[in-house]
Amino acid sequence: MTQKRVISIQDISCIGKCSLTVALPILSAAGIETSILPTAILSTHTGGFTGFTFRDLTEDVEPITDHWKTLDLKVDAIATGYLGSEEQQQLIAGIFTDFRQPQTVILVDPAMADQGRFYPAFDQRFALGMRDLCKLADIICPNITEACFMLEKPYPGDDYTQQQIEEMLKELAALGPAQVVLTGISFEPGRLGAAAYDKELDRFEYYFTERIEGYYHGTGDIYSSALLAGILNDKTLDDAIRIACEFTVAAIRRTRDAATDPKFGVDFEHELATLINLLK
Repeated sequence: MTQKRVISIQDISCIGKCSLTVALPILSAAGIETSILPTAILSTHTGGFTGFTFRDLTEDVEPITDHWKTLDLKVDAIATGYLGSEEQQQLIAGIFTDFRQPQTVILVDPAMADQGRFYPAFDQRFALGMRDLCKLADIICPNITEACFMLEKPYPGDDYTQQQIEEMLKELAALGPAQVVLTGISFEPGRLGAAAYDKELDRFEYYFTERIEGYYHGTGDIYSSALLAGILNDKTLDDAIRIACEFTVAAIRRTRDAATDPKFGVDFEHELATLINLLK
């Protein structure tokens, strides 16, 4: 069987497990060749740390991809996460055009906000640029905050109904992607998970696991990486959201039980065997 190849486009945070330092090991453990396109290098991620350094790699994107065009690459998926600027959004749209083939799955995780607030240096204009990028994707996986900003809706906090979530999923699908996964969904105390919509089948899917209180950095990147791992291992959308939920909550649970400082990220490494078993 030919090994599948992903291009993962996001930043490298040297300390604090997220972005490429999460995506690369998770996709590799799932048997997928993972090529990377770093958008920036940070000394730490931007959540929970102060004084971090940031080196923008926008000027390197085109020279790297120009070289790739000479290699006759066959790409099974392109996945994006944290992007550092509106210029990068436009460059990534060009990469989708240049490297997309009939079999290529494009997944956009519009990583820019959470809990009703933008991450540092992002604003509504950036959200609208991310919305344009989502129009080109096959699968998108925003959290509720990111979905609201892209749709220019008020952030509801925890005050929403299943009907409102399904309306939001359909609005996101109307942007262009065939499949939408909305993360961080809860309809009852103690349960947290994801809601998904398959536009072609006109079908909603839900999966919930134990809700672990607290804020754990990098879990969105873990989830999107595991979701893509499921899709590229020929799992259905409902199986992929289940696998991603179970893997992510297992890593959070292990981190909670070890009382590790959550700003450094969660211990997903010890749960990679769990992911491999879930993918079987």
